[in-house]
Amino acid sequence: MSQSRVDHITKLSRSSGVPLWQQLESELRGRLQRGEFVDRFPSDRELMEVYGVSRHTARHAVSSLGRDGIVERSRGIGTSINAGRITQSLGHLYSLFQIVEAAGIEQTSVVLSIGSTTDASTAQQFGLNEDAPLFYLARLRLAAGRPIAVDYAWLPGIYISQLERSDFSHTSLYDEMERSTLGRPTAGSERISATVPSEEVRRLLEIDEQTGVFELIRQGERSGEVIEYRQTFIRGDDFTLVTDWQRGQRSEMRLEQNKPITDPLR
Repeated sequence: MSQSRVDHITKLSRSSGVPLWQQLESELRGRLQRGEFVDRFPSDRELMEVYGVSRHTARHAVSSLGRDGIVERSRGIGTSINAGRITQSLGHLYSLFQIVEAAGIEQTSVVLSIGSTTDASTAQQFGLNEDAPLFYLARLRLAAGRPIAVDYAWLPGIYISQLERSDFSHTSLYDEMERSTLGRPTAGSERISATVPSEEVRRLLEIDEQTGVFELIRQGERSGEVIEYRQTFIRGDDFTLVTDWQRGQRSEMRLEQNKPITDPLR
């Protein structure tokens, strides 16, 4: 990295309480958004020298960028920006529910399943054994009684005793995690894609075979550890992905309501 680049880096804080790898990841994301690293992405050794961090910290930060599809590692080549893939954060996964609330429409949930479960593939997301117990919550999200999303969430088993008796028909998972002694995610990543829904999802959302859905996958972290894995299906006929952009500024993607959801009680 050239000296001009080094002059504009943000110094990492060892007393902020935020893990160094997370600070470094945020710094690298910011520099990418400002158009840096056009020629090449810095090596782990360069990051170690410039930011004064360990190899483990540098690799952890870069690996997190890799999980979002922003960079990719190749043996013998190093790390490079993934120019063939466009990945854009939604900022807040449930911006669609904020849209509904802004319209003054009541949100409720129908709890489909709650409690302890085991799932080999999901357990791997947490770095746990395949037969490790997990907390599982499946809900149908409603706006004025109209189905708008199906939400499936898994947490490590330590949350089971603290959350399995919670009433999730009128509260959010994050609020309940906050009230527990274990806390909620403070960082993470999310992906969104258009997909053909399963028969179960179509039935729950009350849509026909011609209607598609958005699938959102979220991985929430706390202190560098994964504590949430979530899969959400959103009606594609009610919402559209929209990006506002202006030259020289970062673009932001959001979910926009296609048509007003009316409250039948009004």
